[in-house]
Amino acid sequence: MRFIFEQVRVGGDRNFGYLLGDREAGKGILVDPSYDPDLLVARAEAQGLRITAILNTHGHPDHSNGNARAKVLTGAPVAGGPGHPGPLDQVLLDGERVAFGGFGVQVWRVPGHCPDHLAFLTEPSAGPLRAGLTGDLLFVGKVGGTGSDADARTEWESLQRLLADWPDHATLWPGHDYGARPSSTIGWERAANPFLLCPDVAAFIRLKAEWAGFKAQHGLK
Repeated sequence: MRFIFEQVRVGGDRNFGYLLGDREAGKGILVDPSYDPDLLVARAEAQGLRITAILNTHGHPDHSNGNARAKVLTGAPVAGGPGHPGPLDQVLLDGERVAFGGFGVQVWRVPGHCPDHLAFLTEPSAGPLRAGLTGDLLFVGKVGGTGSDADARTEWESLQRLLADWPDHATLWPGHDYGARPSSTIGWERAANPFLLCPDVAAFIRLKAEWAGFKAQHGLK
């Protein structure tokens, strides 16, 4: 198989980091190399990949604290969204493309959890399923935390954009292992995620406020 995709447990609060690559070209990218960047770089080396970019879904320390080490190990530039709090070599804008060999990911700006949040969707050339990396915007069965009702409204708009534009068969790869499974699909989440089943933003905000009771009522963790 030419396209390489690895979900790697990097520690922290059940954080995931990701390795994507083109085996034939020998090039790859890292996404959110937090806590254990050495492990992600070791996986890249085992796959015969030279890392050409280090991407952050967002700048919270639990997703970006491995940037400097990953850059030392690979020499690759660090990239994130507008407003990212840490040092970046490149600011990624909505609609841009980050290439690795013959493959690439499309950049989606999806604020709400934090202002600089990005999501990444692999291009069709990488495979028919496509892979969506959603950071802390969308988890399996949950969504990212927000600090205010205004942020929750922004998050709702970002989620609705993904639901409108990402195909149901796109696989979902979050920033933390917070759900019943480590991955899902957009279609599965559309049908089962209680936050995505909310009919409007008012219900979404209300569910966020009542989430602890909802979890207890439905036996969720």
